Amino acid sequence: MKRIIKFFILLLIPFSVSGQLAPVTDQYVLNPLTINPACAGNRGALNIAAFYRRQWTGIAGSPETTTFLFDAPAFDEKIGLGLIFVSDKIGVTKETQLNTNYAYRINMGPGNLSFGLGAGLITTNTAWSDLVVLDPGDEYYLINSRLFVVPNFSFGTYYTYRNYYAGFSIPKFLSYKFNFDKNKYTLMIDPAHYNFMFTTGYVFTVSPTIKVSPSTLLIYTPGQKVQFDINAHVNFSERFWAGASYRNKRSFAGLFQFQVNNQLRVAYTYDFDFGKLRTYSNGSHEIMLRYEFRYKVDAVNPLIF
Repeated sequence: MKRIIKFFILLLIPFSVSGQLAPVTDQYVLNPLTINPACAGNRGALNIAAFYRRQWTGIAGSPETTTFLFDAPAFDEKIGLGLIFVSDKIGVTKETQLNTNYAYRINMGPGNLSFGLGAGLITTNTAWSDLVVLDPGDEYYLINSRLFVVPNFSFGTYYTYRNYYAGFSIPKFLSYKFNFDKNKYTLMIDPAHYNFMFTTGYVFTVSPTIKVSPSTLLIYTPGQKVQFDINAHVNFSERFWAGASYRNKRSFAGLFQFQVNNQLRVAYTYDFDFGKLRTYSNGSHEIMLRYEFRYKVDAVNPLIF
């Protein structure tokens, strides 16, 4: 029985390397600050956003993520500040992240270039006692893990010129793995485990009331296949957005966003998985609420999401 429990621990605890895990949510499309600290303050106003994602609905213990995000410009928009809180639950494992972001913006020819740094903490623990055992006496092996705290650092750059933008980031500099013998996490700095992310896009004006914005995200991790997202969104009269995203022959997502008034936006995203999980899952759902504290946003960043 001990072997079975230890094997189950290997499945649930992120014992390998956290830096190997590329993002699987669509939050970066709605707010790129979630993957690039250089985007802090780029919306030109105090921005508060809340995201909720339920992945692979229909599968017990599937990932459930709640995110709260705050960012704003300062000092004549030369500096951007951001704060991100993430609560993630997978099975009986819970992880909480608190990240701070700092961005500095300079004029680069006709465009603007931002440099960003992020720092934060990640706490994680596993409630083994919540599992249901089949054999009498096995519950004595299910002892809850203590709370572990590990640091995290990130870096990014972001360039904008009129309707074009491009960004590069490394969301996690520190990786960690679980040491069962010492019952703790071991920190590592290893570029072989980094996620190198590059995103770019352009906003085309089709008519006075219609804009089309194609974009892409490339994620490179040494020794692994390149992950890519291809996105396209249509903006109708700055009031309604509809779009789609395609990811590595793995999933297809539809995104809808509505501008309730000059400050409030709501959005919904649905993911359909092409892999083996489609037999068991009803897809993934994500919703967003965003409030911006001014009536008209004239941001340096041309993103319309």
